Amino acid sequence: MPDIGSGLLAVPNLDMDLNSDTDALLVIDVQNDFCPGGALAVAGGDQVVPVLNTLARKFAHVVLTQDWHPAGHISFASAHPGAQPYTTITVAYGEQTLWPDHCVQDTTGAAFHPALSIPHAEHIVRKGFRKDIDSYSAFIENDHLTPTGLEGYLREHGITRVFVCGLAYDYCVRFSAIDGTALDFECFVIEDASRAVDLPGSVEAADQAFEEAGIQRIKAADLLTP
Repeated sequence: MPDIGSGLLAVPNLDMDLNSDTDALLVIDVQNDFCPGGALAVAGGDQVVPVLNTLARKFAHVVLTQDWHPAGHISFASAHPGAQPYTTITVAYGEQTLWPDHCVQDTTGAAFHPALSIPHAEHIVRKGFRKDIDSYSAFIENDHLTPTGLEGYLREHGITRVFVCGLAYDYCVRFSAIDGTALDFECFVIEDASRAVDLPGSVEAADQAFEEAGIQRIKAADLLTP
């Protein structure tokens, strides 16, 4: 897969001092099915776990997201006779990529990676649980209308900056950061704490979307260096 760190934007004037009151770490979908051996494995997905465990200790506010699909979910190729994974179809809200069955509710695949250790995480956002709507973003489902509730949660807790990381860089991390920015949160993507599905052109599209939205991509070391 391409080096998703190669497009790192220079941020010479960025104040990386974390504010325990107004900063949050948003950890996207670090679940068994997205890690090696899982139904929709992301190459190196498990490699982000120790980085995330370390990063999380720098934040007072940590939110986890969890793909949480019912059987027969609209995003599953198996729900569309004759369809194959990684192809696209048109549904009521637009184009939908079809995936292997993954992160089915109450299965081992939907559970967080067993080595993920963030005991002080204060909120879990489950997404994609509506059978007829997929949800890449932690903020708004793929119909671009249905909120997950995360925006309200962050506002009620006084959060203004959101540091996004996890799985996968080119899908759920991408759309979470884009939607968070559109909702007036200052979002950053932590590239080396993320990994990509890496379908043809997907990483390049994510990089371009971040650049167009003014979303700065940083390294974990930017937050861990004293």
